[in-house]
Amino acid sequence: MLDDFFIRAVLAGLGVALVAGPLGSFVVWRRMAYFGDATAHAAILGVAISLAFNASIYAGTMLVALAMALAVSALATRGRAMDTVLGVMAHSALAIGLVAISFVPAARSDLSAYLFGDILAVGRADLALIWAGAVGVLAVLAWRWQRLLTASVNEDLAMAAGIDPRVERVVLSITLAVVVALSIRVVGSLLISAMLIVPAAAARGLSRTPEGMAGTATLIAAFSVLAGLWASLRLDTPAGPSIVAAAAGIFVLSQSVRPR
Repeated sequence: MLDDFFIRAVLAGLGVALVAGPLGSFVVWRRMAYFGDATAHAAILGVAISLAFNASIYAGTMLVALAMALAVSALATRGRAMDTVLGVMAHSALAIGLVAISFVPAARSDLSAYLFGDILAVGRADLALIWAGAVGVLAVLAWRWQRLLTASVNEDLAMAAGIDPRVERVVLSITLAVVVALSIRVVGSLLISAMLIVPAAAARGLSRTPEGMAGTATLIAAFSVLAGLWASLRLDTPAGPSIVAAAAGIFVLSQSVRPR
């Protein structure tokens, strides 16, 4: 079964969707859209470093994304104007990554695969890493769920309950870096944050509880993967952008439903 490239693409997309739903919900609740952009855009620099040193793409992107996520998390505790800082870091990270990758001849011809994903080229090893990482991130989110949720609702309330918001912010930073590394082959660095935000934003008006929103976002992300891959196969469109376009279509439809 895994010899079929389309089946592997579907399984890889569903693996990312499985974790994009709950993690994307936290990104929406905490208004971390630019946080995701900065982390995802930094992944291009990780790609350049990995190719330059002939290392694993996943390892390089995860290390750089983690460094960016922790840096942004540290800045968040200093009371800076975070929307401006995150905007500067996101675009600077992408620009530096593109400049760095231009010095790696092996990456020039396949740059679009890292920017927009190449899910149809996912192999068995990629599939194993995606699902192992997704299960690991889900386990962490399940373990810290109540603490993460309390810290997202109100940091003062979290501190009164004996929860350190800084620790929960670091946990989210680490899980976000892992998801960025896992997703770069599926939707690419430019579309990772969209895959996190759009399904969660669509689920927001369709859910009554945080757990319901996370579950609904996961279902929307999974359906977007299937619809996007189907459209890519039938219409010969890029797979990664097709997946995000399908999610965007669901978001538009969700706006016609009155929030509960």
